[in-house]
Amino acid sequence: MKQQKRVLIISYYWPPSGGAGVQRWLKFAKYLPQFGYTPVVYTPSNPHYPMLDETLAEDIPSEVEIVKHPIWEPYSFYKKWMGMKKGERVQHGFIAEKGQSAWKQKLSTWVRGNFFIPDARKFWVGPSIKFLDNYLKNNPVDAVVSTGPPHSMHLIGLGVKAKTDLPWLADFRDPWTEIDFYEQLMLTKWADATHRRLEAKVLKSADKVVTIGWHGGKRLELLGAENVDIITNGFDEDDVPQTIDYEANEHFELMHIGSLNKDRNPHDLWAALKVLVRENAALAKKLRITLIGKLDSQVLQSVEEHGLAEYLNKIPYLPHAEIFPKLQSASVLVLALNDVPSIEGIVTGKIFEYLAARRPIICIGSSTGDAAKIVAGAEAGQSVNFGEQEKLKKVVSGYFEKYLSDGLQFDSGKIQQYSRKSLTADLVSHLDGLVDQVAEK
Repeated sequence: MKQQKRVLIISYYWPPSGGAGVQRWLKFAKYLPQFGYTPVVYTPSNPHYPMLDETLAEDIPSEVEIVKHPIWEPYSFYKKWMGMKKGERVQHGFIAEKGQSAWKQKLSTWVRGNFFIPDARKFWVGPSIKFLDNYLKNNPVDAVVSTGPPHSMHLIGLGVKAKTDLPWLADFRDPWTEIDFYEQLMLTKWADATHRRLEAKVLKSADKVVTIGWHGGKRLELLGAENVDIITNGFDEDDVPQTIDYEANEHFELMHIGSLNKDRNPHDLWAALKVLVRENAALAKKLRITLIGKLDSQVLQSVEEHGLAEYLNKIPYLPHAEIFPKLQSASVLVLALNDVPSIEGIVTGKIFEYLAARRPIICIGSSTGDAAKIVAGAEAGQSVNFGEQEKLKKVVSGYFEKYLSDGLQFDSGKIQQYSRKSLTADLVSHLDGLVDQVAEK
């Protein structure tokens, strides 16, 4: 029997963390043993997760080795500063749920961008490098993976690479200096230069750089990465109910799942629906807008200003195990992209769960970006640009007519390429290449 290889995975997010950040490497870890790799996951023993989902632990196979080490994070100071209660959790991605004090929020953002470089987990970097250097002497691995954000994980990978010279794959689930909120950090010239210097060092030192989309891959190459490959996110077939009920929903339900911050607020959709409920009495009678996840206060304000509050069904959070049945009950799934300069490269993790749910998708933001490319390639829906409210009205009206006639049945055969198992096979081909290069030296 062929001996299992071992891969160290440095990840801040790990169950019981909820949300999108944990999914990618949890699913890789689930399937890696089937391809000859034992995952060794290095993660904090006392992290501050913005949300929890205990059900995700069910996906961790028995073969996974989990190594934990304490982390210090500055969130206790932030919560006192912002007047938050002890049990409240700090939200990431600049979501202000309660309209918090503007000047305090602004000052906190400035401190975060200029002193916590690359992020608030920077204090874990040095202790982790020292700990892993000792750990790996007695527990050798064949390769190292770091996944960010938080991009402090890549600095740990960089340090481990310098200490051990193990082959290192740096996985960018999101950009670093080209992340959609980078310009909101109010960086000094020194801080901006420091972010960019560290990013370039990671990109040039890693033996392999992986990211989730084609546009993002090109941008990383321009920033100095020399060996970039694309492995998108995906869906796990084990999470998808085998029987899909295509019976028409009692409502014509437009559903979005996941966080909605102010940059992702789909103003054009609200404007289009405002007109449609006035012009189409049948649609107004059937319409339901379901938003599942954390919502910025500006999103709720927009819904109310467009006269849509009576149609809103707000669900703060769902455990991952309950997501697919909910998605499959929807009429149309809304994929709202961030209204930022980097929109062409934005590929949210939810797009793949949308594909697996086999409900039609409306992608709002760009008809030419990576997300639109995936939707079109899977024959899974339609994409519209920002500002195309008339086109959006026609798309929604068209889906409503289909809802009335056949229940919006959708089952494209082109989504299998995005299964987690297929994507793990792609990852293994890259890991094998790195390990083989070392063996040949």
